[in-house]
Amino acid sequence: MQKSVRYNEGHALYLALLARKEGTKRGYLSKKTAETSRWHEKWFALYQNVLFYFEGEQSARPAGMYMLEGCNCERVPAPKSCAAGSAKDAALDKQHYFTVLFGHEGQKPLELRCEDEVDGDEWVEAIHQASYSDILIEREVLMQKYIHLVQIVETEKIAANQLRHQLEDQDTEIERLKSEIIALNKTKERMRPYQGNQEDEDPDIKKIKKVQSFMRGWLCRRKWKTIVQDYICSPHAESMRKRNQIVFNMVEAESEYVHQLYVLVNCFLRPLRMAASSKKPPISHDDVSSIFLNSETIMFLHEIFHQGLKARIANWPTLILADLFDILLPMLNIYQEFVRNHQYSLQVLANCKQNRDFDKLLKQYEANPACEGRMLETFLTYPMFQIPRYIITLHELLAHTPHEHVERKSLEFAKSKLEELSRVMHDEVSDTENIRKNLAIERTIVEGCDILLDTSQTFIRQGSLIQVPSVERGKLSKVRLGSLSLKKEGERQCFLFTKHFLICTRSSGGKLHLLKTGGVLSLIECTLIEETDTS
Repeated sequence: MQKSVRYNEGHALYLALLARKEGTKRGYLSKKTAETSRWHEKWFALYQNVLFYFEGEQSARPAGMYMLEGCNCERVPAPKSCAAGSAKDAALDKQHYFTVLFGHEGQKPLELRCEDEVDGDEWVEAIHQASYSDILIEREVLMQKYIHLVQIVETEKIAANQLRHQLEDQDTEIERLKSEIIALNKTKERMRPYQGNQEDEDPDIKKIKKVQSFMRGWLCRRKWKTIVQDYICSPHAESMRKRNQIVFNMVEAESEYVHQLYVLVNCFLRPLRMAASSKKPPISHDDVSSIFLNSETIMFLHEIFHQGLKARIANWPTLILADLFDILLPMLNIYQEFVRNHQYSLQVLANCKQNRDFDKLLKQYEANPACEGRMLETFLTYPMFQIPRYIITLHELLAHTPHEHVERKSLEFAKSKLEELSRVMHDEVSDTENIRKNLAIERTIVEGCDILLDTSQTFIRQGSLIQVPSVERGKLSKVRLGSLSLKKEGERQCFLFTKHFLICTRSSGGKLHLLKTGGVLSLIECTLIEETDTS
């Protein structure tokens, strides 16, 4: 609502003129003065959210004006002073009073009255609706309706244009059909003499021709029957039957896979998200994201692919699948993130199961009949095998697809792309698992180990070895893994990487500590000597 409005005299006179001619409500009302509390009859005119009053109906200049924006108007009972027994007071008692309460602080209310009750109700309703904000809202509603109607008109114009084009095309088609009918009529006219000669033919000739026609039909049907039977027994037909069976099996497998993803999302992911938003969450939103990652997106993708497969089956025996794989292939990159995260998601799930509340809730979800006794880990593993399953299916499909088949090249391209994606995913999983293994080892060592933060450092193996003390033979001193001051044998926990060899001791609390001397050995600077003499 506006806090203040500025009017100059010209604006006020112009609005007063409009109010006199086009005002929403006009007429005589009695106005109570604030100074003397006396009532004076004035001629009022309401225009939009401004109320003018004049000395008389013919007055050119307004005696005053009120801004009604944000005001409230309500009926009030007659003052108590009017309840006397005189004739004048009885007349005043028949007056109908109403008050305008302004929203501005410090502005006194405007007290008005009129003789007619219906007229008073109309004034109260008109002042209630005298709001510029309401006018703007109404204008906005009308503008939206106008835009909607314009859109409808444009749509109708487009539809009319399309119908016009269809009518023109139909007229062209009608003209073409007329031309064909004329041509057929002319051909029929030319054939009439020949037909007349046939009617005049000898009945025996007609019988002979009828027998010849029957024999030709019988021979033709026999020949086609032989051709069809030969094809049914041919290797090509057998290959096509196997190909169709592979496609049907693929549709069934895809349907089962979509159902598994549906159970994963609706029986585990979405309920766990709601549990994470509860007052006492048994699992955090971050852990839910780490466990399920993009499972929901994978489900939506395969629902679309499954619908496409079912549509192709509906057009059997014409089975065209290559275009579906062309659409699917660019979207399968979402599997890279899922496969890369899989081992980590199982670790997070195992850690969450340490929480009794979460474990109890998860067992509740797994008891759902839709899960058929399968655990959450089983459902998380299904997407891991989907890309290899597609590769095997395409391999079998290509084995029964002829080289001249229209889909041969497209299916080979899809198979090569899937194999390439599978190799990339395998390499990324290996790298990711190696980094996680290195970080896990680094966390077990109390002092930490900076060399394990190198992403090119690949873990080989770990185990316990016995470190023997130094032995001097003549002038030659051999140092075996560690301090020169070692006097007795000791068991060491060792970790072998591609670039370094770590030697740790295990304390009584089970913690690992790197040897202060010789705990980290660079394999580039080391020489391995295998001794056969164990004495």
